[in-house]
Amino acid sequence: MTATRPADDDLVGRFIRLSPFDVADIPELYRALCRPEVYAGGYGGGPAGQPADFAGYEAFARGYYSAGEAAMPWTVRLRGGPHDGRVVGATKLADFDLPNESAHIGWTAYDPGVWGTAVNPEAKLLLLELAFRNGFGRVKIQADANNARSRAAIEKLGAQLDGVMRRHKRRADGSWRDSAVYSVIIDEWPEVRDRLTARLSAFGEEPVEVRDVQ
Repeated sequence: MTATRPADDDLVGRFIRLSPFDVADIPELYRALCRPEVYAGGYGGGPAGQPADFAGYEAFARGYYSAGEAAMPWTVRLRGGPHDGRVVGATKLADFDLPNESAHIGWTAYDPGVWGTAVNPEAKLLLLELAFRNGFGRVKIQADANNARSRAAIEKLGAQLDGVMRRHKRRADGSWRDSAVYSVIIDEWPEVRDRLTARLSAFGEEPVEVRDVQ
């Protein structure tokens, strides 16, 4: 076994900074993420899981982004530009299985105003780099099998489809979802890293700004 739990330090990229989740981040996460279009893709169990108000989202976030020895939740902030420091999402590196050197990137959502920008590819680059640097050999990424947008984003990263887990998780409305399970393994990491780096280079040097999607 070579895998070790990473240190709880900020991860700083060109466009974003990932900071260990803090409950003080919840008001900004509520503004960024508690939207129908975010939950429509399966976040928080799908549309029926969207909290009705801030109190509901706070309770949800405290559980969804819980930490521990096997979980590292992150708050995603922009770097540079007029929206420097703005919270635009959250994600998690978790399900650490140190003997089997495996982990899972998930619990991810972003403000719709940064969809299609450098935010997601750089977040994945930072988290995959962290995992492989700390001895993990396989990182899982999964999505509701019906969520074409999320699956396309995962495939664009270079992750490989392991298969579809049928009747895997119950949605907030009580229905069952199938989960499309992807992974990146250490042997593939150099190619995936180069692909992500090239994608980020294509965005140029301008900082990400949050588009108005109201």
